Amino acid sequence: MTSPVTLAGATGQLGSRIAAALHERGAPVRLLLRPGSAAGLSDHVPGERIEADYRDADALARAVAGSAIVVSAVSGLAPVIVDAQTALLDAAVRAGVPRFMPSDFAVDFTRIARDGSNRNLDLRRTFMQRLDAAPIRATSIMNGAFADMLTGQMPLILFPLRRIVYAGSADQKLDFTTIDDTARYAAHAALDPDAPRLLRIAGDQINARELAAIMTELTGRRHGLLRMGSIGTLSAMIAIARRVAPGTGQLYPAWQGMQYMRSMFSGEVAMTHLDNDRYPGLRWTSVRAVLDDHLRGGRPPIRFS
Repeated sequence: MTSPVTLAGATGQLGSRIAAALHERGAPVRLLLRPGSAAGLSDHVPGERIEADYRDADALARAVAGSAIVVSAVSGLAPVIVDAQTALLDAAVRAGVPRFMPSDFAVDFTRIARDGSNRNLDLRRTFMQRLDAAPIRATSIMNGAFADMLTGQMPLILFPLRRIVYAGSADQKLDFTTIDDTARYAAHAALDPDAPRLLRIAGDQINARELAAIMTELTGRRHGLLRMGSIGTLSAMIAIARRVAPGTGQLYPAWQGMQYMRSMFSGEVAMTHLDNDRYPGLRWTSVRAVLDDHLRGGRPPIRFS
């Protein structure tokens, strides 16, 4: 590929890794930055820095012109996921860019029947409708939850109490993929002109019972299960948490994390078909490997905000 990949969101955890993965594959990378945001970009992130104001349609179109694909790894609420990505999409279409990869990287929200059960996923669904109506070839990647969050941010493992938290059934499989594996796969898909509209990946599919067994094995101390109740009980807890601590403007208030847990434990976002083998040679990191590395002190917690 001689035309560059334009990447938005390179200052984030995922975006910086996608840039590195693209560079490793020899792709020329443009890092699209908002004016003044370069200070938040590590010097180790490879690529040509280009600044453009998302409110300036002409400047944004010039910034993405000549790209083989625009890849979005932005993170935020409606002003980012819907509004800024729409501006980026419009610029790509206007500049004649043939492909677009949105910042969907999440559980498979295409399986959710209606809006209202998960705010952050609703925003992605809203943008997906706009993307599907645009005259551009698109590829979305559904990767389940980031396995890295099991080391701290996602409260499924209560390390001091040696308990695995779950709702509904302890046998419900949950999809996890590390952020590094997701970035490498995204780079392959970005450089694949024949990539389909949807790609689903999971480095591991594991239930709460299996997670307890892994933690017991790794620590040598028994880890049990802690049931929060039924999915209905969890829904009631979410409603209460949202009233008590709304976290207005926060990307991940407590109730939003609980909404993700509900989406996963209900089974509505579970992936039954995976595209892991589309790009031969990629290795997938298991949940066990993530936790083993963390417990040995080799994997510091990654936080998304």
